[in-house]
Amino acid sequence: MTGSTSLAVLIPVYNGKAFLQQALDSIFAQSDVVFDLIIIDDGSIDSSIEDLADFEGRSVCIYRQSNRGLAATLNRGLELASSNYIARQDQDDLMLPGRLAKQVEFLDKHPDYAMVGTWSQIWVGEKPSQRGHFHPGSHEALRLELLFDNPFVHSSVMLRADAARRVGGYSEDKMRQPPEDYEFWSRIAREYRIANIPEVLTVYREVEGSMSRTGENPFLNNVIRISSENLMAVLSPEFSSEECIALASLYHGRLSPDKRKILSRGRALDMHKQAALSLGGDRALWSEEFSASFQRQHLHITSQFIRRRLPSVLIGPARKIKQFVMARMSGLPKGL
Repeated sequence: MTGSTSLAVLIPVYNGKAFLQQALDSIFAQSDVVFDLIIIDDGSIDSSIEDLADFEGRSVCIYRQSNRGLAATLNRGLELASSNYIARQDQDDLMLPGRLAKQVEFLDKHPDYAMVGTWSQIWVGEKPSQRGHFHPGSHEALRLELLFDNPFVHSSVMLRADAARRVGGYSEDKMRQPPEDYEFWSRIAREYRIANIPEVLTVYREVEGSMSRTGENPFLNNVIRISSENLMAVLSPEFSSEECIALASLYHGRLSPDKRKILSRGRALDMHKQAALSLGGDRALWSEEFSASFQRQHLHITSQFIRRRLPSVLIGPARKIKQFVMARMSGLPKGL
């Protein structure tokens, strides 16, 4: 780590006693990088923070507040950090060796990039699984993925602090969260370059009761809203906002009867192609990674139209066939 670079690790906590100590141990095990740790307790009612008294004072700052929710808690962390870079970490997840050093090195070498994530392995509770998140690495492919979904593991991300603040931080509008991360990355990607390091440097733990899983969860409706905004950002004015909303709804299986009149199969595929050309340029110059993302999305859009015409008894087998084809089309790892 260069002398001119500073780093803060931001970890919000809400009733995180079960796995918080493991998460902190994985952070302190990071070598070849100097950082401050910011822990914000968002109104926990367990003893999460009481157990951390011994940490306070050794480059660890612990803050307590009444419950404000994840987005507001993360924004407070952005305000408190005085570093150039801010690394995210969740109370349930783990950093694997080398993560922070590799991300700092990437951002040091690429000043036009505002954020960089990593691949991750999925654990179910205490047990490693054979599943993982292996999202594309390049800016262009990630912009394409963002048209419909979130291609980043939240707790794997390192942000350039000034860029994160410049775009306004996480949205605290309850109508836009969750997923606060997908919404935030979408705004960042419209103004800066983004990347994933294609290495498994994060453990993402599937648990019940985490900060992102409590309370009312209008998740899918918000995903569709954010997706439609991302489509409009690259397709307007050639295609209308109503068409973008319809395509986002179709992609996520929520195309209502009134919207079906707006969007034909040909129109949907044309919109997708135009968006890809806008983001990736001349098709002859597309990378293998970009082409793979495009083909996977193309197949999914096509399958959504086919699915609407299938008898219900055939939907399950058709879904399995599609999953197999999409897995074969992807060049990414399927397990660890």
